[in-house]
Amino acid sequence: MPGIRRTSARVRTLRATLAVVAAVAPLGVGSAAHADAPAPAAGEWTTQAVAPGVEVRTGTLRNAGAAPSWTVAVRRPVTSRLTGAPVDAEVGPPSWADATAARLREAGFQPRVETVRWPAYADTPQGTMGLRVRVGSYATQAQAQSAANAVAAAGFHAAAAWTGYDAEQPADVENIHVAVIDPRAFTGTVEATHDGDVAQRETTSSVAAKLGSLVGVNGGFFVTSDADGVQGTQSGIAAYDGQLESMASGARAALVLGDGGRHVRVADLTSTVTAWADGSAYAVQGINRVPGIVRDCGRPGATPSGLPWQDVTCHETDDLVLFTPAFGTGLPTGAGVQAVLDGKGRVVSVGARGGRVPAHGTVLQGIGSAADWLTAHARPGQRIGVDETVRDSGGRRVPLGHGDSIVSAAPTLVKDGRVDIDAATEGTVDPQDVSFGYAWADVRQPRTMAGVDARGRLLLVTVDGRLTGGSEGFTLREAAEFMRSLGAVQALNLDGGGSTAMAVNGALVNRPSDATGERAVGDTVQVLPAGRH
Repeated sequence: MPGIRRTSARVRTLRATLAVVAAVAPLGVGSAAHADAPAPAAGEWTTQAVAPGVEVRTGTLRNAGAAPSWTVAVRRPVTSRLTGAPVDAEVGPPSWADATAARLREAGFQPRVETVRWPAYADTPQGTMGLRVRVGSYATQAQAQSAANAVAAAGFHAAAAWTGYDAEQPADVENIHVAVIDPRAFTGTVEATHDGDVAQRETTSSVAAKLGSLVGVNGGFFVTSDADGVQGTQSGIAAYDGQLESMASGARAALVLGDGGRHVRVADLTSTVTAWADGSAYAVQGINRVPGIVRDCGRPGATPSGLPWQDVTCHETDDLVLFTPAFGTGLPTGAGVQAVLDGKGRVVSVGARGGRVPAHGTVLQGIGSAADWLTAHARPGQRIGVDETVRDSGGRRVPLGHGDSIVSAAPTLVKDGRVDIDAATEGTVDPQDVSFGYAWADVRQPRTMAGVDARGRLLLVTVDGRLTGGSEGFTLREAAEFMRSLGAVQALNLDGGGSTAMAVNGALVNRPSDATGERAVGDTVQVLPAGRH
């Protein structure tokens, strides 16, 4: 199929480049190079030995043959299948593309129609995704924007676009940082952390500086708007030092850091939490989030979907949510009931929602039938038990104890040593609605990735994008290929875009894409020297 041949050609080109670098510039641990060490792609690379067992490599990949330019993207106004909201789609069917190109020519423009193919995801169609329509080629963004304004004035949906973000042509600049942590040589710990309060946002570098971190990167997806919950709280499974602080959003990829990072793996995780009282059980559907609001969906009973949908907010009408002492702000208020529990799980009080979580207790808040259950079973002095279970896709229980942490995002990039991107299953694209997730997944963006190689070494990687320092970023497919090139046998995509950040010795080393600078994020992954926790 044409789509498969083109994808394979790009992969062969990348692998050929990697083979050259593997021969001349292997990435070792400390000052010693190893034949089986992960090797970055060809480019300009420098190496920093941060500590025994911790190395950071910084590189810029350049492609002299790339010739990106500014253009005008003419978009198709549609209604999102998932959200019901009006959106502009970059890609459409041939009927739309042909009709739009004809209208543009009638209006005096010279359009071009380009074929967009599905990346080689494991769970989407192959071949042609659709067509896109563009006008002109310009040296500057200002020129493209002026042209886009003229196209829009003629009755089209148009925007300036950089062709260097297109997967169909090679990127000309990509600025990358690769950290390798070898648990056999490193004497410290690797931890996911929310720095003690899940209801706050902090920059990766500020947390790193505060903790004395050797290397830190941003972590999982989190709430960024008050309309979607409490800012800073995670929208997927998260655990810090053995404590589950957020539940899974469907079965999505997670980085499991066992025993302070000495045992690392990537797995699709689910979570089940149940409250018990008087022999009666009720399913808890959330930890440390606003009852009724489920960012990224993925919980049973949520509408419009119980499946994970990236950057979509779903709702629950019957919802029981557990709050832990790590929820460091005022509890959500509104309709429903809450029960305050002491450290032994005994009910201290029952009443209206609000107040704060006691230092050594928990709070259960319920709305709808969950409020009815609390009213019936939460009496002062009554014990309410809470059982928590985390499982991987094989059904195996994932134990959580001291030194264990989890950070999650989506999707899986590498599995069993092969590129294996389950983009649709993890809710980052929708084969039935190509407007959903196209720019997020199929266009180059800043990204943060994590993986583990065959020797058990943790790989933490960032690529800058959105033209910060000229860097264009990775598509999901390119992110997976790059992680595999480093020797990853397992890898996942962490939060990216403006969240992408890496700090070394407490100082930011990459260039985040937000115009305001480094973004305050939810949780982070920190590599801590011995004695720091």
